[in-house]
Amino acid sequence: MHILFITSTRLGDAILSTGLLDTLLRRYPQADFTIACGPVAAGLFAHMPRRVRTIEMVKQPWDRHWLELWRQCRGTKWDLCVDLRGSVVSYFLRAGRRHVMRGGRRPGRRITHIGNLLGLDPAPLPVVWTSAAERARAAGMLPDGPRWVALGPTANWDGKIWPAGRFVAVFRALREDDPSLRPVILYGPGQAERARAQAVLEQLPDALDTGGNLSVTQVAALLGRCTLFIGNDSGLMHLAAACGIPTLGLFGRSRASEYAPSGPWARVAMAPGPVGNAPMEGLSVAQVVASARALLRDR
Repeated sequence: MHILFITSTRLGDAILSTGLLDTLLRRYPQADFTIACGPVAAGLFAHMPRRVRTIEMVKQPWDRHWLELWRQCRGTKWDLCVDLRGSVVSYFLRAGRRHVMRGGRRPGRRITHIGNLLGLDPAPLPVVWTSAAERARAAGMLPDGPRWVALGPTANWDGKIWPAGRFVAVFRALREDDPSLRPVILYGPGQAERARAQAVLEQLPDALDTGGNLSVTQVAALLGRCTLFIGNDSGLMHLAAACGIPTLGLFGRSRASEYAPSGPWARVAMAPGPVGNAPMEGLSVAQVVASARALLRDR
């Protein structure tokens, strides 16, 4: 049995789709899977069971990337095609069954829309697949003893970023409660991401600097050893929630009603003001500290 799974170009959306993919893995134990996604999200599926291929869809002018996907998939008779991009490509492939998600943005949680595609209520929570080697490396980087707190001070645009000094103040307040806490600073590749994280790194000299050059699944292995994640609305936030650790997402200029982290111990702290357009500066240190303490207590 052959299944084609077309998911997002963006890391956060692709992570939210992994619960649906995990459901299909369990529902069809003899099936193999081909994943189509953007290059940023491709590494997420590196250790997925029964994945035979990942097709990286690099955006091209005039939407020619969809034509390229059709060319790469047309030679296979697909037993099932799941298309979360709402494309027409699925209808031009030989497929026994199709589940095509309506395109465009709409109110409500993204993960709920994904679950609804297969009539799943509640929607399955995201998962992450890591290798034994990655978990062993993570254990070496984050050894037993300290309780590691992951901080995600970056995002894909500056409007979603909480001031760096407040991340530092939150961590220091939490460490007053528990001196065994030690920070881990996570950020993506490139100089811009490094620059966004730099102020936090400078003010927390004992922090583990992950360097921004780890793969998605290497980061996931690190997150799996952490006590808590606190970070802006980002792919890292969704990855932490998928790892099943206590996750506190910080929202202001994005909608928690659509993109709140989805996990067994995932919560949000929201800046006051217009929903989806509230300045991140309005989110206080006291509010985030209180939310983090409650999350750790409830956990």
